[in-house]
Amino acid sequence: MDVVLVPGFWLGASSWDDVVPVLEAAGHVAHPLTLPGLESAGADRTGIGMADHVAAVVRAVDGLEGPVVLVGHSGGGPVVNGAADARPDRVARLVYVDTVPRPAGLGVNPALPVVDGEIPLPEWSFFEDEDLVDLDDDLRRRFRDRAVPMPAAVASDPQVLHDERRLAVPATVVCCEFTGAQLRGWMAEGDEDLAELAAVESVTYVDLPTGHWPQFTRPADLGAVLVDAVG
Repeated sequence: MDVVLVPGFWLGASSWDDVVPVLEAAGHVAHPLTLPGLESAGADRTGIGMADHVAAVVRAVDGLEGPVVLVGHSGGGPVVNGAADARPDRVARLVYVDTVPRPAGLGVNPALPVVDGEIPLPEWSFFEDEDLVDLDDDLRRRFRDRAVPMPAAVASDPQVLHDERRLAVPATVVCCEFTGAQLRGWMAEGDEDLAELAAVESVTYVDLPTGHWPQFTRPADLGAVLVDAVG
């Protein structure tokens, strides 16, 4: 199976380096992406928004034959959902790694601090303690060394969705900072941020306790979860 891996904010294709071998050992073909504006610290991020990131994933899907699995981490979750909305007949499964799809009209994270039109990786004190579980000093250093500022509009642009056939694409949610039981409880309470996930016809929840970046803190275990999800 072709598996397209979409990184979260500040990260590129290399963030999946320790996960890809697990997928390949299981016979899958991994396609880790670097989204527009994330190529390097000096890349031109002018005018890049959520639609550009969704379009990049759609191009990756169109460049492959047959069904694909889309994996999105963190801010990459809404991106892969947008791609599934554009190509619902091509996506065999969506996998959300410590993230969920955003409902139409909502931005990914408009609260992130913008500096000179882009969003650099904030200081660690900006994040919740739950985000940083297992992210030791060495991993933090390696993360910051590879981090690239995000185009600001990607965080604030409202999600645009058109085709309800995306809701028939089965999904797996890899729960790291929260459990599947918690997520289902919040949906039962009517959490508006989870309305898109609540509308998906078939969802599997897998608990992988760690912080927000399991591709760094538990890459082998994350790879095994993805192999199971791909089937």
